[in-house]
Amino acid sequence: MTIRFSLNGETVEVDAPPTTTLLDWLREERALTGTKEGCNEGDCGACTVMVTGEDGARALNACILFMPQLHGKAVRTVEGIAGPGGALHPVQEAMIEKHGSQCGFCTPGFVVSMAVGHLRGRKDHDDVLAGNLCRCTGYAPIVRAAEAASDAPVPDWMRDEPLDVPALGFAPESSDELADWYQKHPEGTLIAGATDVGLWVTKQHRDLEDVAFLNRCRDLQQIDVRETSIRIGAAVTMSDLAPVMREHHPSYAELIRRYGSEQVRQAATIGGNVANGSPIGDNPPALIAMRATLDLRLGDTRRTVPAEDFFLEYGKQDRKPGEFVEAITLPKNAPDLRCYKISKRFDQDISAVCGCFNIAIKDGKVLSAAIAFGGMAGIPKRATHVETALLGQTWSEETITTVLPRFSDDFTPLSDMRASADYRLKAAQNLLLRYFHETSGHPVSVLEVRA
Repeated sequence: MTIRFSLNGETVEVDAPPTTTLLDWLREERALTGTKEGCNEGDCGACTVMVTGEDGARALNACILFMPQLHGKAVRTVEGIAGPGGALHPVQEAMIEKHGSQCGFCTPGFVVSMAVGHLRGRKDHDDVLAGNLCRCTGYAPIVRAAEAASDAPVPDWMRDEPLDVPALGFAPESSDELADWYQKHPEGTLIAGATDVGLWVTKQHRDLEDVAFLNRCRDLQQIDVRETSIRIGAAVTMSDLAPVMREHHPSYAELIRRYGSEQVRQAATIGGNVANGSPIGDNPPALIAMRATLDLRLGDTRRTVPAEDFFLEYGKQDRKPGEFVEAITLPKNAPDLRCYKISKRFDQDISAVCGCFNIAIKDGKVLSAAIAFGGMAGIPKRATHVETALLGQTWSEETITTVLPRFSDDFTPLSDMRASADYRLKAAQNLLLRYFHETSGHPVSVLEVRA
């Protein structure tokens, strides 16, 4: 089927296999080699492009962006950031003035990320640029360039509009169409943001046969804030989820801030992060600690399961062939929730341990407890022995110290390149202590330390 989109202001039509990446197509078919291939897995940002749809402009990784995801969109590569006649964009001028480039390999990706941030009026430059890696220039002059350009007017040529295009057969327009397709192709692959599936193609070289792209299912991209709950469509991106969580669940929102990178958060969906069943996914521990539920759909049949019951064992979830996650529902308020991510880098890193705590205290005693971890077992898992040991006890450091050995009853973590088993177990124990001190009003974050 023909994929139609705008490329640097020009409408193009492409016939390509559905798992062709934009990066490969740009470099091989269009000779637009400013978009670089670095890691080819969405980590380095050298391939960053600007993609504009109905929801505005986003910075995305071209290396794990499949061509059907661009249908009806407007794409700008670094070659399209400059204007007619070669007029420089304000961020390009600032990069020159602030000496923001040395070898130049990473520069195109930085420029595109900066241009998207500039267009959207973003001033949180460290977050905007956290998905772009530089090995020689150093980040200070690049951030200075972003700051210098931030108040300059947005050039007219940057204001792209999406195209009006016909539907694609493998890109359903609604959850009803998706349910029908998935029943007919139960062994097919559902692709939302492709931040995980993209690596199946670029790194594992897998040949995906039947695929369906979910980015045009608008009804799966809605967030419904209700009186006591929040229902989140499975195709809601992490970047769209963040501001809603910032209002209702600020600790979870801070966890989302550290989820992947800007480019990854703009594409990755909460449903994808849950449905792939990863034991180190950052969302499931938070959802389990909040006692969230998952809405599953198979054809016209729907059922609801607690998030903690969805994960059965490593690589296996409570999901029938042809059944998919349609939405996630969590409480509107969870004032006792705290989420902690332990990783080697603050930005853009996979968790060694991710712990989320939701412990209610009444009259100085533990009334209820939900504690969930990722990275501690083959699935995201509750610390049920620890919870039981806490219930009814006085909320004190002495009580915490007494129950810490129960973590060994709940978890037997593995050692790998991210952390040893001993480190993971000790970190989990220390996070409970950290939770006690934070909820007692003591400073616990190193990010808040001032000289």
